[in-house]
Amino acid sequence: MSRRLSQLAALPVTELKGVGDARAKALAKVGIATVLDLLTYYPRRYIDRTNQARLADLDVGEEATVLVKVVHTTARRTRNGKSLVTSDVSDGSGHLRLTFFNQPFRERQLKAGTDVVLFGRTEVFQGRRQMTNPVVDLIGDRTGRIVPVYPQSEKAGVMSWDIARFVEETLRRAGEFADPLDEPMRRRFGFVDRTVAFHDIHAPESMKAAADARRRLVFDELLRVQVELVQRKRELERTAVGVTHVVGPGEAGGPLVERFRDRLPYDLTGAQQRTLGEILDDLGRGHPMHRLLQGDVGAGKTVVAVSALLAAVQGGHQGALMAPTEVLAEQHHLGIRQLLDGFTVPDTDDDSLFGGAGLDRPLRVVLLTNRTPAGERRRLLADLAAGSVDLVIGTHALISDGIEFQSLGVVVIDEQHRFGVEQRAALRAKGRGGAVPDVLVMTATPIPRTAAMTVYGDLDVSVLDELPPGRTPIVTRWARSELDEAEVWEQVRAEVAAGRQAYVVCPLIDESEKLEARSAEETHAELTAGELSGLRVGLLHGRVPAADKDTVMEAFRRGELDVLVATTVIEVGVDVPNATVMVILDAARFGIAQLHQLRGRVGRGADASQCWLVGEATTPDGEARLEALVRSTDGFELAEVDLDLRGEGTIMGERQKGQNDLKLASLRRDREWVVKAREVAVELVDADPGLDRHWLLGEEVELLLGDDDAEFLLKG
Repeated sequence: MSRRLSQLAALPVTELKGVGDARAKALAKVGIATVLDLLTYYPRRYIDRTNQARLADLDVGEEATVLVKVVHTTARRTRNGKSLVTSDVSDGSGHLRLTFFNQPFRERQLKAGTDVVLFGRTEVFQGRRQMTNPVVDLIGDRTGRIVPVYPQSEKAGVMSWDIARFVEETLRRAGEFADPLDEPMRRRFGFVDRTVAFHDIHAPESMKAAADARRRLVFDELLRVQVELVQRKRELERTAVGVTHVVGPGEAGGPLVERFRDRLPYDLTGAQQRTLGEILDDLGRGHPMHRLLQGDVGAGKTVVAVSALLAAVQGGHQGALMAPTEVLAEQHHLGIRQLLDGFTVPDTDDDSLFGGAGLDRPLRVVLLTNRTPAGERRRLLADLAAGSVDLVIGTHALISDGIEFQSLGVVVIDEQHRFGVEQRAALRAKGRGGAVPDVLVMTATPIPRTAAMTVYGDLDVSVLDELPPGRTPIVTRWARSELDEAEVWEQVRAEVAAGRQAYVVCPLIDESEKLEARSAEETHAELTAGELSGLRVGLLHGRVPAADKDTVMEAFRRGELDVLVATTVIEVGVDVPNATVMVILDAARFGIAQLHQLRGRVGRGADASQCWLVGEATTPDGEARLEALVRSTDGFELAEVDLDLRGEGTIMGERQKGQNDLKLASLRRDREWVVKAREVAVELVDADPGLDRHWLLGEEVELLLGDDDAEFLLKG
């Protein structure tokens, strides 16, 4: 009988020989509770004893993995009281000294005669070859040609050889595994079957066999995620009742959208026209739109978003735009009111929108945040419910209890990664009569295509991959030393002397707003007394009172301040075309996406602009991040660099709910398989929506994604 994964998931690890209650508790600490957990606890690397490095052959400076036996271990305290453990090891071809700082447990771990696998860089110290703080794996006396090395935890009492022994028993007792992929599908991609894959990922005869097994199991993981996403998307398309929009004939989008485009002082880019066409096409259908709009800093997302909102208004519905911060909401309100100044809409309930008579009234755009005074808030809520407000712009205040719309047609969520699943769902639920509003989520923090297909796979994706003409290129430089930093302040003063303005962003100390404020205040005091003395320098951070914040920002916009010292409150939304220099202090503390966002605050006018990254990078990754910013201003290219540097952990964290099914697959290493898994998922679900003919795959999706993930995928 072929074993199904659901059967293994129902078996506790205590079913295995040698796993009593104490051992089961230890395994639970590393996430292994069932036999299926054990089977999918994959090796992190392998030791190929047919081709392993020998100590005698190691070159100085070379990173290598070696299998050695401990000869002798000693421990002592250094002069400053810290732990120092040294161990002499040998593999028969040569000797090596291991040095461990602040790891006193190594004395107990590395007893004489212990076989260990080491991974580290070979150095020479006092004439002897050594490794400092290498990675150590205890594998026991394993005699196979290829030895799997599992993640282990000495604290939990789980060693690599324990896992290997229990997996060996599992494979022996399980026998054949049921395969959700049929033979034609396996032939199409050159996959081994499920039984071979599980055997060869844990006990391969060759490194090629291990690679083939990994490829198959990676595809299985990615396919499960994509099937769930595609199923949810298709179910929503079939069952959800959408708002009926009248978008007019052809590409114009209707009278308001067409009028808006005609009065813009520039032509839309090809990318804007393409994405707007995709959105209008969605709005003209009967089911709700769920679309992600990705666009680099300055790509013109706001114009596309306003067009979508106007498509709702011209059909007699309302639009809402939700931003993550009050600063950004206020900026959007100011900008959109200017764009729509003088616009009118028909004040009629008939269907004469495309050619009928009817009185016109001014199109009404309002702002609603937690800072809206109580009296004004009451009036706005009454007007929203009555339908006399066309567009409302705000923060999470838009989803609070007591807010009702007469007919919410389109919702735009800006910088959506800052909102949780529940917040997005709550705004979508504001539709009346069971109709689900169309939702457009926007981000100026591009993520790679493969990650978008996984994290936002239930959304259609539009990409603004073209900048409008006239956007000034930004030159980015890295000031590593005090000498370089002196040049930074010289340039700031020179730009101010030429009538332009500058930002200085203070380092992100930690999550404490209090500490960030103190950092900004100290920086402001130092600069006004030193490098920027005599200039008009403003201060802005999260703890500045709301009224003062408005005053400072307005003064900077009007050119009454030369330099604005700020925290990351100016990361998005702030638009001052006269600002031509961005200085980011301790830049290595920020991530690539945030640095790119901050840099996007300049280069918004006709003058050449500069971004200065100030401070040393204390890690190789930090150095790589800053060098990438200097090298490229392309947000999509930087997103790929970020994925390579940080891994997908942070991106999968965007899911905000549920567990990560990707135990083996990597959005970095397996980009091509993400795309292929998506293609196969669409084929299977469209041909067999309930997966009746692919019931085993459906069972695995339900088993391994779980209720929490399903809830995320439904609401996301």
